[in-house]
Amino acid sequence: MLFQLVPTEFTSWMIFLGILFAFVATVMALAKLSSRLPKNHGRDYAVEGERSVGKPQGAGIIFIWVFVISSLLFAPLSAENTIYMILLIICMMTGYLDDASKIPWGEYKKGFLDLCVAILVALTYLHFNPSEIGLALPGITLALPPVVLALGIIVLVWVSVNVTNCSDGVDGLSGTLGIITVMTIYFIDQIRGKAGNFSFLILIFAVCILGYLWYNAAPSKLMMGDAGSRSMGLFISIAVLKTGYPFLYILVALMLILDGGLGLVKIALLRFCKIHFLSHVRLPLHDHVRKQLGWSNTQTVYRFAIIQIMLALAVIFAVLG
Repeated sequence: MLFQLVPTEFTSWMIFLGILFAFVATVMALAKLSSRLPKNHGRDYAVEGERSVGKPQGAGIIFIWVFVISSLLFAPLSAENTIYMILLIICMMTGYLDDASKIPWGEYKKGFLDLCVAILVALTYLHFNPSEIGLALPGITLALPPVVLALGIIVLVWVSVNVTNCSDGVDGLSGTLGIITVMTIYFIDQIRGKAGNFSFLILIFAVCILGYLWYNAAPSKLMMGDAGSRSMGLFISIAVLKTGYPFLYILVALMLILDGGLGLVKIALLRFCKIHFLSHVRLPLHDHVRKQLGWSNTQTVYRFAIIQIMLALAVIFAVLG
């Protein structure tokens, strides 16, 4: 059998109930609690940003808590995964406090908090795993000095958190890309025979995002905010790290990287090096295709998703080979 859905210690009814519970609980919790979320005040310079004004934001605090509770109820957690769960809650809470703040937190404050979480992820991973990484496509394994691998993990986590956060600007976009990314990682785990506890966590996480998309599909009724986008970025980075092939992140999350990451590069080059980069491109990329190319929100979500699915299939086929 090529794919084993989850590890053998899970019974089929636990799998079924865990997935069903996570989805239903997310949908019901968002319906009951969304009115208590802070309201969006709009974003300067964002295309159609005025449409978001007044909508509940910070829904990530709800679906991340559902994810945590579902995992505790249905997925046996190792010490390592328990620490990751705690870090996910920390990342979610810092994002939510920013969502709820009348004055948005500064970039440096959020960047420092992300760095702290990234360092803790690196220390946790190195404590429970060997300091080796694989290059999936050439099939090479490299043994790295722990310090070098730790620095690489910190960069991976910090980048993933921030590009995912920056891609959250169109109804359903970041959630859809997030699901495609984590499910690609899930199938890579199955191919490599790494159907450990984290694989089941990936399924539960994807289902919770689906529950959120029930309300975030255009026209959205609520938004995940930093509480959701930053947590999703953290989860993606940990999931790809657990495959043993961290460089696969570039392919499995390419549309998130291009959409959110190019803007970060543009700002950094201009601010610190006085270099004008992509001066004729409006960033994030989802704003450019809507403003300059005339794509609708639906077209943006579908076309970005189509590209990422095509890449996902290519990566899965390459790993199989």
